Amino acid sequence: MENIYSDQKKLIKHLKKGNTAAYSYLVDHYYIKLCDYAKNLARDDYRSEDIVQNVIVRMWQQREKLNQNISIKGYLFKSVYNEFIDQYRKDIAITALEKKYIEGLDSVLEEEDFDKSERLVAMVMKTIEHLPPKCKETFLLNKKEGLTYIEIAEFQNVSVNTVEKQIGKAIRIVRETLKDKISTILFLLLKLSPKKNHL
Repeated sequence: MENIYSDQKKLIKHLKKGNTAAYSYLVDHYYIKLCDYAKNLARDDYRSEDIVQNVIVRMWQQREKLNQNISIKGYLFKSVYNEFIDQYRKDIAITALEKKYIEGLDSVLEEEDFDKSERLVAMVMKTIEHLPPKCKETFLLNKKEGLTYIEIAEFQNVSVNTVEKQIGKAIRIVRETLKDKISTILFLLLKLSPKKNHL
């Protein structure tokens, strides 16, 4: 079987047809190599495997679009690099967003009276209660329980990328729901005392 799929064009041809044996060969032949490459980029074993799994699964899902003349090795390594860059950019965006809110805590506390602050916190918590179940659970595990993205991923048996998306979704929903009451997010962050995530 390996002799058949060692030919790039034949491998791609069988992949495009949905041949699971070809997919298994691809995983067996490239997975470890791709993980080693991803580790050099991400410096994180867990995230490295997550990156590679995303790339391989996505390639299988989009197999019909594969170009017959590409180099599978080059395609996979480039895809791993692109996936790493995408995740890195998302990390920066989420971190910058939370940092912006946290930096405004002091000024908000000076401007808002205690009673109003309590009402604002209640509004935020009510909004959180109406989040989609998995989104709510993920958000509270991070913000209330202080679990890191990696710890949440292990607890829920999902990828770190999935955790990031759920928390980002929760933040967007709360912001959109409260709109002009954006300062409530600051009280939320203070009230729940989140731990800083280390990915």
